[in-house]
Order: sequence, then structure tokens, then C-alpha cells
Amino acid sequence: MRKKIPIFYSALLLTGVNLLLRLIGTSFQVYLSGRIGAEGIGLVQLVMSVGSMAMVAGMAGIRTATMYLTAEETGRGRSENVTWVLSGCCLYSVAISAGVAVAVHLAAPFIAENWVGAAEATQPIRLFAAFLPVNCLCGVMVGYFTGANRIVTLAAVEVAEQLCTMAATIGLLSLWAGQDSGRASLAVVMGSGLGACLTLGCLVFLRLRDRAATGPRIPLRGRLTQTAVPLALADDLRTGITTVENLMVPQRLALHPGVVSPLAAFGTIHGMVFPVLMFPAAILFGLTELLIPELARCRAAGSERRIHYLVRKSLRIALLYGTACGGVMYLCAEALCRRLYSSADAGTYLKWFAPLAVMLYCDSVTDAMIKGLGQQKASVRYNILTNSMDVAFLYTLLPKYGIRGYFVSFLITHLINFALSLRRLLKISGEHIPYSVPVLTLTAALVSTWAASFVSHPILRPAAYLALLTSLLILLRVVSWADIVWIKGLVLRRSGKKI
Repeated sequence: MRKKIPIFYSALLLTGVNLLLRLIGTSFQVYLSGRIGAEGIGLVQLVMSVGSMAMVAGMAGIRTATMYLTAEETGRGRSENVTWVLSGCCLYSVAISAGVAVAVHLAAPFIAENWVGAAEATQPIRLFAAFLPVNCLCGVMVGYFTGANRIVTLAAVEVAEQLCTMAATIGLLSLWAGQDSGRASLAVVMGSGLGACLTLGCLVFLRLRDRAATGPRIPLRGRLTQTAVPLALADDLRTGITTVENLMVPQRLALHPGVVSPLAAFGTIHGMVFPVLMFPAAILFGLTELLIPELARCRAAGSERRIHYLVRKSLRIALLYGTACGGVMYLCAEALCRRLYSSADAGTYLKWFAPLAVMLYCDSVTDAMIKGLGQQKASVRYNILTNSMDVAFLYTLLPKYGIRGYFVSFLITHLINFALSLRRLLKISGEHIPYSVPVLTLTAALVSTWAASFVSHPILRPAAYLALLTSLLILLRVVSWADIVWIKGLVLRRSGKKI
């Protein structure tokens, strides 16, 4: 039997992998923006938005459902049932993804001309449809390996996939696509598809090599639909509305007299600012990836004490980390975007969005925990509400206020979603978070940002912010000696307890 890795070390491993993959992805965005410009990036982003919508529709919640069901069977000591979980999830995935792929292939010309507004997007959309079943089956296998806590294997395969994807994409961009944005989209889709084929082959081979024991057939249809269908509805609605937003933003921005190039403005925010804003979140993605199966196991085993512990520690980590990253990005926004993209607009926009990192990072952790505790239907309701609000806000605000209207809409809807998710998490877990902790943390961040802004050197400025922030958090007793001892114990592994 494989030895189970504690969640802290699994998260640490996934953190390293996510950082590497995010670094490669951000570097690729920088490379692509320099090659085809802001307008080209905007077109590629629109094509990939359509692809993302097709992917979510084809996935239909199966990745998280596989993870959740695998973790449930493992948590109840019935690992022999995992074979039936995988079989049912694979059949579900093939049926849904094949139907979506056919629909996308047939509708590609209409989508390209009427949604994207560029006929050259037809072939990339059709190519994405061809790879869709492979990508969705990859989701099933990744969900299984995560739910079974086989993180080392999964991390190695994901790195191999990313290297294959990047090598194929860069090769096609260099040798064939040139500066043509339509060909660039084809290159990106082809590289991603080849990486997915490699991942699926490796993970299926590793599962078959295990020769795992199989118990009697178990009824799965009801459990699978109860888990996957709410997730599918939430993901489909959220992604569909997000795609509508992405396609609508350039059109509504064009009505604002202060915007010279709507597609360039859209590409600057989505292709330049957001990758930088969410790059540090890769450190949290390892944690969020593992919280869903871990909390599902705890819920199945009735481990209320451990649920309390994970909720409390995870929210605290996300708050402190988001505060640190948001301040650093705010102070370095202009210099960083000037160095990466040679774009003053990107620096200005990043300075607007950087303070929201605290909320966005905490929201990603909160969302993972409510899913791990079986609250998929609540997630559906919150996403429908806030995404619908976002469409209404953008339609109304963009012609009058331009990019500032986009920012206001983003802030309000994400804040409401986070507040609703956090309230639900605290209610179902029974955990209580004292208001003094976030208030004191944000106060310390504001004081540290103000003081560090007087430092002229671009490298010393973020260092001064982090030093001041850490000192204030210790003085205000937000970070205590017990926290330091806890971290030291994790790193040195002196305790037999697992996190």
C-alpha cells in the first residue's frame, strides 16, 4: 500500500509544480504579446474564451466529481470501488464531451463570424473540438490521481505535459504562424491538444499498471449525477456568461469615446494584467487542489475537528499571503509591466487590480472548501447570481465609464461572491473567524504600503513593504509565536501529526 503524503507536503509539491507551470505560462504570454501585439493577443484571448466554454461544457463537472467520489471511497476504506468510479466517470465524460465536440465543430463558422468577429477563428475552434474528448478524459484521470492522493505521479506528468505543450506551441509559432493571429491561435490549440494526449496516455498507463483490486459492482449513477450535474450547471453557466462578457467587452468599450482600440484594451487586461495578478496564486493552487478531496475524506469519516482545523488554517494562510502579494504588486505594478510588456497601460491597470488579490486568493480557497464539504449547489447559486450581475453591470457601465466601469463591475461581483461563499463555509463548518484578524491585517497592509511608497529604489520598495508588514503583524499579534512554531514544525517534520 502506498504511504499517504500529509496534505502539507502534497500542497508543497503541487505549489512548486504550479509555480513552474505558471511561470512558463506567464513567460509565454509575454513572448506572445511581443510577437503579435495587444490586438493579436485580444483575438487569441477571444478564441480561447470560446475554447474554454467548450471545455467546461464537455467536462460537465466530471473532474471534481471524480476527485470527490474517489476521496469518498478512499475515506470510507473502500478503495476496491474506485475502479467502478473511474468506469462510470469515463463513460459519462465520453458521452458528454463527444456531443459537445460535434456541436462546436458544426457551429464553428457561426461562432467565429458572429461571436468572435473574425472568420479566421473557425479553424482553431474546430481543432479545439477535435481534441475536446481527450481533454475531458484527462480531467477524469487527473481527478482520480488527486482524489487518491497520488500527487508525486500527477505532478511529474503535468510537468511533462506543459513541456510538451510549450515545445509544440513555440515550434509552430516560430516555424509556421509568424505574426498571424489566426495561425497563432491554431498553434496554441495544437500545442495544448498534443500535451493532453501525452497526459492521458501516461495516466491511463499508470492506472493499468497498478492492477488494482476490484470489488462487486456498485450503484454509481445517482451519486455521480448528484455530484457532477450541479458542478456542470455552475461551470457551464459561469463560463458561458464569462464568454459572453469577453465577447461583449470590446463591443461595449467601442462606445466609450476615451477608448481608442477596444480590442487592445481587452487584450491588455486579460492577456497581460490578469496573468501577472494571478501568478502568485499558483502557490495557493496546490492547497486548493487538495482541499476538495481532503475535506471530502474528513466529511465521510466524520472528522469534525480536522475540518475545523483545515478551514481555520487555510483561510488564515490565504489572507496573509494575499495581503503580502497584493501590496508587492501594487508597489511594483508600473515597473513590472514596463519591463515585461513595455506597456504603461498594463502597469496602470495592474495597480488598480493588485489590492483585490487579498479577496481573490481567499475566494479561491473558500470555493474549494465549500465544494469539498459537498456544497456544490450553493456554489451554483452564487455563481449564477454574480455572473448575471456582471453582465448587466458591464453592459451598462462600459459605454459610459470605459475601463473604470469594467473595474467597478469586477470588484462588486467578486466581492459579493466571496461574501456569500465565506458565509456558507462558516455556517456548514461551524468555524468562527474573529473580525479582528482581517481588520488588523488590512490595516497593517495599508500602513506598510504607505510607508514603503516613500522608498525610491524599485527593488528595496517591495522588500521594505514585506518587512514592515511582517513587523506590524507580529506587533498586532495577528502572527503569533505559536504560528512560527507551527510552520517550523511542518518544515522540520518533528511532529507525527499530519496537516
